[in-house]
Amino acid sequence: MSAATSPEILLKAEDLVVRRGGTTVLEIPALEVFEGQVLALIGPNGAGKSTLLLTLAGLLKPERGNLLFRGEKIGKDGFNYHRHIAMVFQEPLLFDTTVFENVAAGLKIRGMGRTQIERSVPEYLDRFGIGHLATRSARKLSGGEAQRTSLARAFVTEPEIIFLDEPFSSLDPPTREALTGDLEKILRETRTTAVASTHDQTESLRLGDRLAVVNEGRIEQIGPAAEVMNRPVNEFVACFVGVETVLPGRVVRISDGVFTAAVEGGEIQAVGHVRTGEEVLCCIRPEHVTLSTNAQPGTSARNVFSGTVRTITPFGLFHRIRVDCGFELVAYVTRQSLEELSLAEGKEVMASFKATAVHVIPRGTPLLA
Repeated sequence: MSAATSPEILLKAEDLVVRRGGTTVLEIPALEVFEGQVLALIGPNGAGKSTLLLTLAGLLKPERGNLLFRGEKIGKDGFNYHRHIAMVFQEPLLFDTTVFENVAAGLKIRGMGRTQIERSVPEYLDRFGIGHLATRSARKLSGGEAQRTSLARAFVTEPEIIFLDEPFSSLDPPTREALTGDLEKILRETRTTAVASTHDQTESLRLGDRLAVVNEGRIEQIGPAAEVMNRPVNEFVACFVGVETVLPGRVVRISDGVFTAAVEGGEIQAVGHVRTGEEVLCCIRPEHVTLSTNAQPGTSARNVFSGTVRTITPFGLFHRIRVDCGFELVAYVTRQSLEELSLAEGKEVMASFKATAVHVIPRGTPLLA
């Protein structure tokens, strides 16, 4: 992307350190939030996602480091900065009044007049599908309705950055799915810059332009969503983003841009910049593995292995198939494919994947052959 089209840095963090009880719980050398984009913070429970989010929002003071908003250092009180942002928490924090008055609360704090409030609030009630609840007491809302109210209250102020701390974690799956879809649409329509923490990968991919994988208070990898999902920088990121097959190997041959890595139980062909003798991790996403019951699977894939189905586990819209090929290989198949292939535990199958489907992570310097 050229400098002329590069997005503006709206928020920048420098050398952030947060300690609790003498222990460092967050250490972020640098982080940038770009205008008009959604940065999704993902990672396991306890990784530091919420701590990072609250620090970026100015609600948690770091022991060291700076936050810069539009290039200007945020002061100690952060008062001016807070007027430009909004926050949505895991649990809706609503006042004991009507839905309309809850959504209007932020505008009142900002000194907006009643005429403008009565013009702005209905727009965001409708955006979040709660226009019909305007006069209802917040005490009588369902969990999904309450969170829609909380989101509408945040968006109606038209913040320059909105911070979302796992806002759907306590909702049932259908409600969560519907709200995620509505939020995704509104973020795109309004071009609102957002930072959202979540441990749900599907949610992060729907909302995030960029992903930051957080682990033990540090960012392991940050970048465009497709890059992080398909080109993880280390084994932790690979496993967290759904790479179910991670095989340690050693490069034994290189020919015409394709190399062969010896792994326990076999050899894998892949594409990458490696040297003979180099130790690598071969990462294969389950959706890139094809299963067949034919002796000749009729595929152009360089990697074809015979194997035995060890386990079949329902996994949302798919079934997770664990195959023993001398090494363990995991594949996802639809219910239709499961039935058409008559897959069952103990069944012999052919598993295949392309050399380009293998993401390679170097593990160190080459060993002597």
